[in-house]
Amino acid sequence: KLDGLEHVEALLTTRGVHMPAVFPAKKADVAYRGQVRAMLCEALRNGPKTRAEILEHIAQKRPELPAKVAYARADRVMWKMRKAGLVEREGRVWRLAP
Repeated sequence: KLDGLEHVEALLTTRGVHMPAVFPAKKADVAYRGQVRAMLCEALRNGPKTRAEILEHIAQKRPELPAKVAYARADRVMWKMRKAGLVEREGRVWRLAP
């Protein structure tokens, strides 16, 4: 349970042992910056789509992404893209801005 780990690291440091940084592994559902935006643009290139169709496209590209996480990310990115003037919404249909 890592009891006394700080003491061990301090002793190794005082003896001059180089300790490399250890980072935790990334989760499987992590997306790189701009990846969701790129998937949304790719989905909308073929014409206007509903949110369900867009989420289906994302699910095909990233099957390891849970549906709730994909919905939340896609929703957040779509509204940011709308604010930036990249996409438009007409009722329940989203499309790329001309």
